[in-house]
Amino acid sequence: MRAIGIKNWATLLMILTVWISIAEPQHNQQKQSTVDVVQVEMRNVMYHYNDRIAAHLLRVQGKLVPRETGSLPVFDDKESFTLDLSYAEIAISTDALSGALNDHVFSGADAPLKDLSLSSDKGTLKIRGKLHSKGDIPFEGEGAISATPNGQIRIQLRKIKAAKLPVKGIMDLLGVKIADLINTKKVRGIRAQDNDLILDPQEALPPPRIQGRVTSVRIVGDEIVQVFGTAPASGTGSELKGNYMAYRGAQLRFGKLTMSDTDMILLDMDPKDPFDFYLDHYKDQLVAGYTKTTPAFGLRVFMRDFNKLNPPRQRNSERPSERN
Repeated sequence: MRAIGIKNWATLLMILTVWISIAEPQHNQQKQSTVDVVQVEMRNVMYHYNDRIAAHLLRVQGKLVPRETGSLPVFDDKESFTLDLSYAEIAISTDALSGALNDHVFSGADAPLKDLSLSSDKGTLKIRGKLHSKGDIPFEGEGAISATPNGQIRIQLRKIKAAKLPVKGIMDLLGVKIADLINTKKVRGIRAQDNDLILDPQEALPPPRIQGRVTSVRIVGDEIVQVFGTAPASGTGSELKGNYMAYRGAQLRFGKLTMSDTDMILLDMDPKDPFDFYLDHYKDQLVAGYTKTTPAFGLRVFMRDFNKLNPPRQRNSERPSERN
């Protein structure tokens, strides 16, 4: 009986050892996925992707996800992370979106569309450009925009002219659709589906990449306002005031500094208008401002607007007015 008991204990010990070896990596992976993530919150930020493209981040909540497993998000390297949106309201002007389509989506020599120009009129989106795949025939169209069930943006074209001749009626008569005229297989960020164009904001803009599901979209003036995710319940948001970009938790590399349990907030020195921020030139904004350290070793960075640096930098587009 005693020998049998020892054998049973040995067997039990071996089972426990195997179970621990399997469970420990899963536990660590779960802990890393829930704790070791930099949480992000932004309010009223005019974010420059490059000299031609900027988006107005009215409100953002999400997290920075490193592009490579086991690496850190590097603030200075916009290719090192993806901004995973849990909720966001982002506006982009039709001029800025035109720049994104021309410079990023249809930049290839064999792209089907070229020289695109977007505008808006009473809630309708207007598109002009050239059918590059059809000998650069000029075209223009207009239509409504809406969110698709899978979280992208649908542009439903209702009127189309090519070389100033109405062609939508002829296309309907012949059973020809937009997808038959425009081959979008070689481009990213947009595709033709029947008579619609489907825009994917996750691919249509330059880095840093965003990840999220569009739940609604509307045209306000000359801007396209996109809502990602679901708004958090009232009373659960941050108590921060003004215009800011806040980063909390996990590790984040910022210049020569690597913060553990990150607590860094970039604050607008002039909150009367949107926080004009350009990642490629943030060092200039940083030098023009100042920093403070909190008692808990948090970092508060007061930055001057990019468009107010001295000497002022040339910008190619106007900043939209602030919304309340």
